[in-house]
Amino acid sequence: MSWSGYAKLLQKTGQIERTVDHDFATEEAKYRIYEKECQQLLKDSKTYLDAMRNMAATQTRLAETIDTFYTASGRTSEGAIAAHSYKRAAEELDTGISRELDQPYRTTVLDPLGKMSTCFPIINEHIAKRNKKLLDYDSARSKVRKLTEKPSDDPTKLPKAQQEHDDAKEVFELLNDQLVKELPMLLELRVPYFDPSFEAMIRMQCKFAEDGYEKLSGVQRYFDDSVRDDYAAGQLDAQVEGVLQEMRELAICGAT
Repeated sequence: MSWSGYAKLLQKTGQIERTVDHDFATEEAKYRIYEKECQQLLKDSKTYLDAMRNMAATQTRLAETIDTFYTASGRTSEGAIAAHSYKRAAEELDTGISRELDQPYRTTVLDPLGKMSTCFPIINEHIAKRNKKLLDYDSARSKVRKLTEKPSDDPTKLPKAQQEHDDAKEVFELLNDQLVKELPMLLELRVPYFDPSFEAMIRMQCKFAEDGYEKLSGVQRYFDDSVRDDYAAGQLDAQVEGVLQEMRELAICGAT
């Protein structure tokens, strides 16, 4: 068992006093929430980019299939022209993901989040070191108390224990004070640090949405103006059901 583990065991059994620093506990709790949120934000940001890629790729495959349906008949119609236009728009959007979203998003969103995440292991090392030095301090204080309450036959033991106590206290307080001071500063800096990434993310999403609207609006011109009104009135459902019924009446679809 390591010394830290042994010291913790002695604390649990009441043989070593345990120092409770409420200021540090409060700041560490806030930091742990921030650490968890940053890690989740990085994970969600990666998921978002993957989802955008998958959406664009899926839309392209969908457009290719629709285009095949219309062109396979060999007839040129407004529907075939619209399907081909939709395919072209989907391919351009898919290409645009790599050109206008992928790399800029990595540079302005994922990279800053990743760099922030690299700080956490270092901070956690400082916290772990602080906790270890606290155990040393508590142990030294308990030793001094015991020697004071029950003096040793060796008169050098108490001065030596007191010196160990003073040294342990100095090291612990140095680490503790640094963390209590700097953890709040770290949290205060999170907003200005993420501000540019947040703004860039909104601008990129807006640009992609505008490009999508512009390209898909070009497909709409091949549809009759009444299509939207027919859909709102439920007439398109009736048209689809009518064609489906004609399919059911075919010998190959009907009951045998």
